[in-house]
Amino acid sequence: MSENHSFLNWLPTWFDRTGALTQDLVQQSAEFGLGKVPARLAPDGVTNMTCGYCSTGCSLRVHLRGQQAVNLSPDPQHPVNRGMACPKGWEALTPLRAPDRGTEPLFRNKAGVFKAVSWEQALHEFTSRFKSIQQQFGPASVAFLSTGQIASEEMAMLGALAKFGMGIVHGDGNTRQCMATAVTAYKQSFGFDAPPYTYQDFEESDVLILVGSNLCVAHPIMWQRVLANPYHPHLIVIDPRKTETAMAATEHVANKPKSDLTLLYGIANLLIERGWINREYIDAHTNEFDAFAQHVQSFTEDLVEKQTGIDPKQLERITRFIHEGKRVSFWWTMGVNQSYQGTRTAQAIINLALMTGNMGRPGTGANSITGQCNAMGSRLFSNTTNLLGGHDFLNPTHRDKVSQILQVPVECIPSEASLPYHQIVEGILRDKIKGLWIIGTNPAHSWINQNVYREILGRLEFLVVQDMYPTTETAKMANLYFPAAAWGEKDGTFINSERRIGLIKKVADPPGQALTDFQIFCDIAESWGCGKMFRQWNSPQAVFDILKLVTEGQPCDITGIRDYAMIEARGGIQWPFTQLEASHASGCSQQRRLFENGRFYTQDGRALFHFEAIRPQPEPPTERFPFTLLTGRGSAAEWHTQTRTGKSAILRKLSPQSIYVEMNPQDAKQRGIRPAAEVVVESQRGKIRAKVFLTPTIQPGHVFIPMHFDTTNQLTLSHFDPYSHQPSYKNCSVDVRLAEAWDIP
Repeated sequence: MSENHSFLNWLPTWFDRTGALTQDLVQQSAEFGLGKVPARLAPDGVTNMTCGYCSTGCSLRVHLRGQQAVNLSPDPQHPVNRGMACPKGWEALTPLRAPDRGTEPLFRNKAGVFKAVSWEQALHEFTSRFKSIQQQFGPASVAFLSTGQIASEEMAMLGALAKFGMGIVHGDGNTRQCMATAVTAYKQSFGFDAPPYTYQDFEESDVLILVGSNLCVAHPIMWQRVLANPYHPHLIVIDPRKTETAMAATEHVANKPKSDLTLLYGIANLLIERGWINREYIDAHTNEFDAFAQHVQSFTEDLVEKQTGIDPKQLERITRFIHEGKRVSFWWTMGVNQSYQGTRTAQAIINLALMTGNMGRPGTGANSITGQCNAMGSRLFSNTTNLLGGHDFLNPTHRDKVSQILQVPVECIPSEASLPYHQIVEGILRDKIKGLWIIGTNPAHSWINQNVYREILGRLEFLVVQDMYPTTETAKMANLYFPAAAWGEKDGTFINSERRIGLIKKVADPPGQALTDFQIFCDIAESWGCGKMFRQWNSPQAVFDILKLVTEGQPCDITGIRDYAMIEARGGIQWPFTQLEASHASGCSQQRRLFENGRFYTQDGRALFHFEAIRPQPEPPTERFPFTLLTGRGSAAEWHTQTRTGKSAILRKLSPQSIYVEMNPQDAKQRGIRPAAEVVVESQRGKIRAKVFLTPTIQPGHVFIPMHFDTTNQLTLSHFDPYSHQPSYKNCSVDVRLAEAWDIP
């Protein structure tokens, strides 16, 4: 990092150099029941497991008394977090003890009231209602929406049960909201969904470029790895907001919202004009570069400045940093993924890495940072967008392979791909989908254009919600509620952003009659009448062994992993890990990159340049709605819809208590809006009331609202990337005015 920048003087006060909570908050933790780790606990009273929040995959040491978790601390030996934990990690046990945990199945009676029922009755209602719908309207009239926050083994069991056993054609995960763009971009460019990096690359780059990523807030432990970089690298942050991460940058590129693709094409054009490309690497390992070079010729400095607001001098500096860097890494998250042209933007980043030869070496790569704790597991094993193990539903050879391994009749495996999430929602609207099963996600809060979404859910004949809490916005709308166990109350595996498989373990009992998701799926299989199909799927470990076989020969081959004990002993294992690699495991590094030999997963082994014309914004600012609304993470103490983080008194103290909107002081002055005033933010879809926070970190003409509040998505626009079908949460047009007495509460 550049020596003239001090990063730690602006970091949040709760976060010190080790990533630990400051001592006063640790003491507050004791007041709320977690307390310090008792000194009398013996070493055999400690077990390690992967955190259940973000995709970093930190290892936590869970301290046990009488086989029950009483506290936790970060694992100082683990290669991911090295003894660090963010606030969410320190408080990971608290949601398990929340007073509103679901403890028994609930069924909504004819009067519209939730009443407790037995599991036997709940399973009967589930089976009879869904079978009745399918018999009347066809197999595709029932669908499921899953999550990136349950174990890989549970995801696989759900996907196999739903599609092979129940005949459900359409099912998708909420990873569609965060990672679909990266998945599609990698598949098209590399031939497989293959993030190429390892976290060590944060510390080995001399130039790091972050596009649409507030790493400090979204992934604090990854940010600590950046701070540990000994090479004083240049840090270039491309983001319309001056985020916490951008404040630490050597170069903050404050482009206009959703102009990233123009900017990246302009950088590519300048690199080509100056001859600052690695022609040897391009010729040996890629296809379609010449067509790409011709495409970007029109992205001149003048055009880039007009469309992005970035002047030629800054464009020149960025390009020179890339050229002069010996180890340049490119990183992106939701600012790219959640866009109506996100796939091509991600591929523009990939193109820059390819054309400069920054691939497959330490400190390089085109690197997508995942969102949820097991989004990578969902991508490989949920049986939604892919057939298990990264196979293709449309490929008969793949279907035959999976059929033989699972001993499932091939005719039970769908030969068509599922509808993506938003088309499942549209299917409800078109009266094609009548029954919906939602597992471990809260879309009545998180889905785009929320008011319409809630109205659509209300059209279903039968809605089943399976979750830790019956109090989420989505669970409150259900006809049937299944109480599910949480992280820490079950066993299985997660896969983090760097492809590292880690363990989760049961360290607490689920409350009341709550069951693990795995057990619920097994019970449904028996109730449905397809239990015989899953006799071998009798435990998470047994399912993991099955999944190993499914991956054989795939880029994600993990046949070399012996068992859970091997994963634990090695501090997690990055895929691929074949039987051949296992035979040389003693010399196998914990930090493993892809494409070190320049061979990709395409048919000819070459990466492919993808590009196309810029798409106009679906909803640009107008006189009626003159501001561009940006959304994103608010603080490192908040997580998604706050279903879990909202249970922690500590995390609530570290987070805003009510919704707010960030606004530039110049815009506020023109509208007579004073600091902390109550305002109404309105779009074509709805209006909400919020407190205004004036800050120059927001450009004039923009406003920002954190995604964590339940009314934020009443404003957002339903528009989607045409390739990944990922929603574009990050931009729509709104108006902001002072609230009046007659405005909404």
